Amino acid sequence: MRRREFMALVGGAAATWPLATRAQQPAVPVIGFMSARSPEDSEHLLAAFRRGLGESGFIEGRNVAVEYRWARGDYARLPALAAELVNRRVAVLLGVGGDASARAAKAATSTIPIVFGMGSDPVAAGMVASLNRPGGNVTGVSVLTNEMEPKRLGLLHELVSGTTLVGALLNPNFPAAADQLQELEAAAGTLGRPLVVAKASNDAELDAAFAALVRQRVGALIVVADPYFDTRRDKMIAFAAQHRLPAIYHFREYTVAGGLLSYGVSLTDAYRQFGVYAAKILKGDKPADLPVQQVARFELVINLKTAKAIGFEFSPTFSARADEVIE
Repeated sequence: MRRREFMALVGGAAATWPLATRAQQPAVPVIGFMSARSPEDSEHLLAAFRRGLGESGFIEGRNVAVEYRWARGDYARLPALAAELVNRRVAVLLGVGGDASARAAKAATSTIPIVFGMGSDPVAAGMVASLNRPGGNVTGVSVLTNEMEPKRLGLLHELVSGTTLVGALLNPNFPAAADQLQELEAAAGTLGRPLVVAKASNDAELDAAFAALVRQRVGALIVVADPYFDTRRDKMIAFAAQHRLPAIYHFREYTVAGGLLSYGVSLTDAYRQFGVYAAKILKGDKPADLPVQQVARFELVINLKTAKAIGFEFSPTFSARADEVIE
């Protein structure tokens, strides 16, 4: 064989080596991560999710890939986002950031394993058969957020006088809105507090709701738990600050960003658990055998700097009950 022919033969064989090597490597599993929130308000939550994955040795970009889809508070986009991830044939589908995302994931597939995060009762919502034995292809984490509105109203009741008119900001398009409103109105009746409800599901409605609350001269505000509101967190805080309103929110993130106080579950705990469950499924566990988890850590957080700015003062007794005081 001539030298030129030999080199051509060797060169041709070498050209196939990288392809053969790649063919021998196992495929990297893909997690579909769908949220009703936005990436800008979820960076710390994604860090917690990745910590949960890492506890089982899964490192994004190394031995697992994650495809993200964000609705940015527009729940109508969720079914299409879920369909995209199902068509991508992801190994696990996460429907997090609120009830609407969880429901869209469940509606999109009955075969791909699903890990959800929702604030309502997942059994009552039809997501799972029971908390201990979810059944089917679905399991997840219940953060109990939507069931805490009476507790938050009770805390606000402690802080402002009985003659103060309390405003409640509610998203009527949120799946749990009817239950949230019913529980709030019942709690307000028990406390003997007047309650003004303003509703908003988009930016134009939010501006109108703010104007309505000002017109009715509310003296305090409860922002009802909702992912759309989470994506507009800075607007909520700025409105309360502008009108010097004592306002209570559902997540610590609001208080850290300048809100007066918050009471609710630790979101970072929930997102770490999303990662833990996604990793378990990637290792072969079935969603039907993974009990729905409930976040057990609740946080009362107050911001003394904000209190001073709006001319409000927490009593020493109330401050002593706080899990975290921001100064």
